[in-house]
Amino acid sequence: MSLNLSNVILHQLTKNDKDEFEVHLRKQTLDHSESTENLVAELHRVYSSKGAKGFAHFSEESEFSHWLKQCRAGELDFLSFSDQSAKRLQEELAKYPFAEAGTLVLAEYQSLATDYLFIGLMPTCHSMKVTEQLDISATDYLDVAKMDIVARIDLSAWETDAESKRYLTFIKGRVGRKIADFFLDFLQAEVGLDVKVQNQVLMQAVEDFCADSRLDKEEKQQYRKQVYDYCNEQLQAGDEVTVKELAGELPPSEDGTDFYQFTSQQGYELEESFPADRTAMRKLTKFVGSGGGVSINFDSMLLGERIFYDADTDTLTIKGTPPNLKDQLQRRLNSDN
Repeated sequence: MSLNLSNVILHQLTKNDKDEFEVHLRKQTLDHSESTENLVAELHRVYSSKGAKGFAHFSEESEFSHWLKQCRAGELDFLSFSDQSAKRLQEELAKYPFAEAGTLVLAEYQSLATDYLFIGLMPTCHSMKVTEQLDISATDYLDVAKMDIVARIDLSAWETDAESKRYLTFIKGRVGRKIADFFLDFLQAEVGLDVKVQNQVLMQAVEDFCADSRLDKEEKQQYRKQVYDYCNEQLQAGDEVTVKELAGELPPSEDGTDFYQFTSQQGYELEESFPADRTAMRKLTKFVGSGGGVSINFDSMLLGERIFYDADTDTLTIKGTPPNLKDQLQRRLNSDN
């Protein structure tokens, strides 16, 4: 991976006997070595591969962005910037009883001609290792693969388009431990582009366009499949869905209006481009639901063909049971009888 490292530093956040957060500041930035470059390259790779990212932007009163701006202008050295950031994070973590200790990593680097600032609270794990003398000793390491309290700032985008609401991305984190509870507060950032909402609006626009165009059932299925194929290709390639590009691959309505014109004229407020959401996409071609001990998943084209829904009785009828399910059902019936 082509990566040019500018600065990287680690600070430690621990809890004392009173369960209070303490910050242990490193006195100087890490030397540029193969180890530090490999660390930042791995952080960049793992972060880029993580799904479910949110988008945000700095609030006007953000101290963090002020310090960062000073650092980028050479008015504040990276060590001082990192010290101030670590102390601010300590203050923020103290507000939340569920917050955990860890190693704060700040890395300023360039990848593919784009400048980034990576900032994350890494979980520190304990393990054992075998020495050259075949003795056992304890060792600590950063569990990069499990990082979920992380944000990355596209410095190039921030400095060229400060009005953008998507130059800061963050991993949304596990259920019950929302990063916005303290990490975005620490950065003094506000959630910007909502990827899930954008995808939901896109799916609704597709349905509305099909209805307005008076397409028959088969044409609607084909239209949805084309949208799904495009979105899936973008997702697999790591690219974003571009509404105008998508419209270019779809047939226009009878009056010549294409999908891009339709979304603009009808006020759907879609961004020009945004990442695809796998869950939203799936609804184009499948019906999925679970509850009460039942999970059902089937291709949408089967509705009205092999699968029938009666809204009055809330009954789903399936004709042609899958062979493996049929075999299980017959075995259970035979054993019960």
